[in-house]
Amino acid sequence: MAVEGGMKCVKFLLYVLLLAFCACAVGLIAVGVGAQLVLRQTIVQGATPGSLLPVVIIAVGAFLFLVAFVGCCGACKENYCLMVTFAIFLSLIMLVEVAVAIAGYVFRDKVMSEFNKDFRQQMQNYPKNNHTVSIVDRMQEDFKCCGAANYTDWESIPLMPKDRVPDSCCINVTQGCGISFKVKEIHEEGCVQKIGGWLRSNVLVVAAAALGIAFVEVLGIIFACCLVKSIRSGYEVM
Repeated sequence: MAVEGGMKCVKFLLYVLLLAFCACAVGLIAVGVGAQLVLRQTIVQGATPGSLLPVVIIAVGAFLFLVAFVGCCGACKENYCLMVTFAIFLSLIMLVEVAVAIAGYVFRDKVMSEFNKDFRQQMQNYPKNNHTVSIVDRMQEDFKCCGAANYTDWESIPLMPKDRVPDSCCINVTQGCGISFKVKEIHEEGCVQKIGGWLRSNVLVVAAAALGIAFVEVLGIIFACCLVKSIRSGYEVM
């Protein structure tokens, strides 16, 4: 039995929300992949809260897309079981997103400390590993920084001459510019404060976005429950 009256409006609004959920799902997957690439480039390694967050975001995005598809089928066919399943799964996704938002806020400072530890470790490996050289050089050039706390950190690195910093520390990067450098010709600020602060702020943005999507999902749950109630009433009349 087809829904009638005001439920037609609810059904239409649910379709609109389902399209929004699909867009959010694709957005979450894109954000998760982007965050994973950024964390790899900034040398955050290991199964830490900061490094696991992108994986959770990607998983939530993929699951949200699947749930949106189930909801679309349920609304189109006005199927009671599919709509109940949709409402339950959407509620679970909302809870996970709220948990991700809380975790992002709680671990915002953890991201900074993890990056500080990993960056200093890679500085130790800089003279011995070409892959580390390319990653550290790219970060120092992109963020216009030098060393962990400041450029003097390179003085304590084994196998690095005392009067030398990587060429990527130079304001104008040229071959050999870091040899016998002048302080005014290099970036003095450390990378931990610059890049770590950037990572921290982006974690908070992701957390805020998760809360925003969760609010929209609450509307989806309400509309789904209204449609479920209408479908059930139609079955009872029959």
